Amino acid sequence: MREVTTKSIKLSRDLEGMLSEALERDLLVRIGWGRGGDEKPKNGEIGAITHLPPKSRVLLLGDLGECAGAMNRGGSFTLQGSSTSMLGAFQQDGRIVVEKDVGDRLGHRMTGGSITVQGSAGDEAGAGMLGGTVIVRGHAGKRVGAGMGDGTVIVLGSVGSEPGVGMTGGRVVIAGSCPPPGEGTAMRGIDASEISQLSEHLEPLGLTLEDDALVLVPSDSAPTVAESPESSVAEGFESIALVPSNTDRLSDHSPLDPYTLLMPLGSDEGGVLFPLPWLVECESAYEWGGGMAAEQPALVRTSPRSSDLLLVGESELVDCASFLTNCAGVVLDLASLPPLNDAEIEAVLVSISSRMPEDSLVLLRDCVDRVDHLFRLVVELDLDGAVIDAAAPGGGRAASALPRIGLAARAMNLIEQGRHLMIELDESPSAEDLLIAVGAGCPVIVAPPPEEGLEDLLSWLDSTLRGWMRELGVDGLEKVTRRNLRALDYDTAAISGLRLVGYDRPLPMWLGN
Repeated sequence: MREVTTKSIKLSRDLEGMLSEALERDLLVRIGWGRGGDEKPKNGEIGAITHLPPKSRVLLLGDLGECAGAMNRGGSFTLQGSSTSMLGAFQQDGRIVVEKDVGDRLGHRMTGGSITVQGSAGDEAGAGMLGGTVIVRGHAGKRVGAGMGDGTVIVLGSVGSEPGVGMTGGRVVIAGSCPPPGEGTAMRGIDASEISQLSEHLEPLGLTLEDDALVLVPSDSAPTVAESPESSVAEGFESIALVPSNTDRLSDHSPLDPYTLLMPLGSDEGGVLFPLPWLVECESAYEWGGGMAAEQPALVRTSPRSSDLLLVGESELVDCASFLTNCAGVVLDLASLPPLNDAEIEAVLVSISSRMPEDSLVLLRDCVDRVDHLFRLVVELDLDGAVIDAAAPGGGRAASALPRIGLAARAMNLIEQGRHLMIELDESPSAEDLLIAVGAGCPVIVAPPPEEGLEDLLSWLDSTLRGWMRELGVDGLEKVTRRNLRALDYDTAAISGLRLVGYDRPLPMWLGN
């Protein structure tokens, strides 16, 4: 783990303890000063001062890294220094004041509250914002307000090229020089009523707007909104068969171990125990009641049990803070987040993992088409593993995902490092599906439950899985390998690299890999 990551997690955990006492006593939390008042400024911490609760107040001295003050839930944060990209990103409510400059994507996709920057801002300030107010006293870079849907951005200095490009709502007010607006944006002069309205935000800061300021709003000819193609799994593992190994089938009284244990990297504590190698994906698992369902871990978006993993996408980034102490780990869904660079992804992970027990699992999720990038992040950020979605635009074939996952995992040496891989399907699995995934190197399948009858399905899967283990001659799931898998037709053998049934070896095109 990098030094900046370690000190960032420590800062976040220290802040959690200080905030509890400060909220009870209505105190300001001061960070960056010693007990005697001597300055000890912070330097480069990432994911710092995030998820501030309502009525909290934090003053920090120093220069911070990515995602400072992000996911604010209603607190007040003053930064006596500067910050790099994504300051105040995804803010829901509250107030942030920065006394120096900030980097790119200030207030990215914020939905409420206010952010004031006394210096200048980088590119795409206020991009994608859906509410709230951003004030930049200095200059702003290119594409200010890009793609915003609501809210107000006020820049008292000059702005770069393509201001307001792709905006569908809200407004950008520019007091300095402004180049021609971006596509889908109209420019007009400011009204006297707008000056009066905006003065409510500016006068407390000692700032004013003149009547020569410009306002950018969506034009009548709004830009075409790009619709992402729908991804799905057109074919599961139906064309793959299970065959026994060289050992004899097991007797009916032989003990079997169908359990799967996923442990945090480098830890002997914590982890998640799966009675069946299926991570059930649902909104919440609390309504399942007792029986086998009570013991089966789930991937949930809200109200996790102690054995569940919490799926965190863009819509869960803010509210997930309420559940992080109650789950076994998190899965950060890169597919549902806006494009982030490596440092910004790490900052988001720091803000989340610092609120969890140290023995919690932390994984990333993305589609199989981006598996190389996904595995690189897992290794470089030193995470516990990944969830690979087999769905693809137009309909993917699960069999074709297996070699892509296997080759990428081998190139990054993931399995030998003790990292965990899970493959995601879009329908409830069969016992054969579970064993095929295990044999292909993915010890757990992620899939939704049936519309009804989960308890009955789990009972049937347990019985069928044990029957298959006896037939295959394995007493533990870890003993199922690719040698137990056969492609039932030439097409499946060609896209999967598996041995073709009856031919009992891979097709020639795969023999060199």
